Amino acid sequence: MKSILAVALLGTAVIGGAAFAQSTQPADRAAPAATAQPTDAKMALKGSWRASKLMGLDVYNEANEKLGDINELLVDKSGKINAVVIGIGGFLGMGEHDIAVSMDKLKFVEEPVRTSSTGTSTTSRDATTGAASTTTTNRNANDWVPDHAVMSGNKEQLKALPQFKYSDYN
Repeated sequence: MKSILAVALLGTAVIGGAAFAQSTQPADRAAPAATAQPTDAKMALKGSWRASKLMGLDVYNEANEKLGDINELLVDKSGKINAVVIGIGGFLGMGEHDIAVSMDKLKFVEEPVRTSSTGTSTTSRDATTGAASTTTTNRNANDWVPDHAVMSGNKEQLKALPQFKYSDYN
């Protein structure tokens, strides 16, 4: 009799413990339910660029001369990009002249830079047919990063601009 009572008590404790574990939490402590994102919200991001991919992006002028690269994006509290810090000249960060320009001074281009010495497409002759074949870089249309930025001016003009120093704004 004692063993039957012990088994019944133990069974009740196990079943009751499982039932208590499945009880729901109060509404104020429960995690908010995930809401389904409409497909329109997903489509609103199409064509966007990742800020992390803009860092280090090369900046050229209209003559396709490399001016420098993007070192930093300065963002205000609302998330708007106030300025872009561009490192002009220098080698491996040494001797670089940082300038800050507003975002509207840059034009972002998604096509590779076209130069006279090294083009983005290479043409070679097929030895058997004599026909020219063209090979181009095949980039994803939405790879979250432009190829480069274009800005007016040359290195000398940009180095004449006031140097941007982070310590001036602390």
